[in-house]
Amino acid sequence: MNSLGRHILVEFFGCSAEILNDVPLIESSMVAAAKEAGATVISSVFHHFSPFGVSGVVVIQESHLAIHTWPEYRYAAVDLFTCGHTVNPWISFDKLKAAFEADYGSALEMNRGQLELFERVDIDLGELRDEATNKLVTPKQSRSVWFTDKNENIALSIRHKGDRVFREKSPYQTVEIFDTFAYGKMLTIDRW
Repeated sequence: MNSLGRHILVEFFGCSAEILNDVPLIESSMVAAAKEAGATVISSVFHHFSPFGVSGVVVIQESHLAIHTWPEYRYAAVDLFTCGHTVNPWISFDKLKAAFEADYGSALEMNRGQLELFERVDIDLGELRDEATNKLVTPKQSRSVWFTDKNENIALSIRHKGDRVFREKSPYQTVEIFDTFAYGKMLTIDRW
């Protein structure tokens, strides 16, 4: 590889609209796709918009995977950026295409940080580096998942733990329960 990283700009078309509006499913699919590609997951942050749409990012030691969905168009824009030689972002592409039940996907790969354009310098940080290294703590995967509801009269965002406690779908409505950090269990009916 003659670059510092590989950046794949992805568009998925004809996806399941229900999946593209499902924050826990999208988050778990993105985390799994990162791990299966060989990445080390550091953190994830996802947000559900009202009435539909999801944005999120999985921060990996090798860079990131990001997404924004438009369920009403059955479309997802995905950003797969990996650095180094150990992670294959195309594995993530294949896993996400299947997870979102996409009819097809298109992608453009860019090499980021062309090495022939740089001159590498030796940096000796001395005591500063040693001091910083001693303060390093091995990161644990963290999560931040939000549910937002708004209309002309109110706007409400609640941070929840990301996993669904309960989900039941009838011909009339979808009932879900999420565990929040500050308010106990949260009941949603048709994502409201």
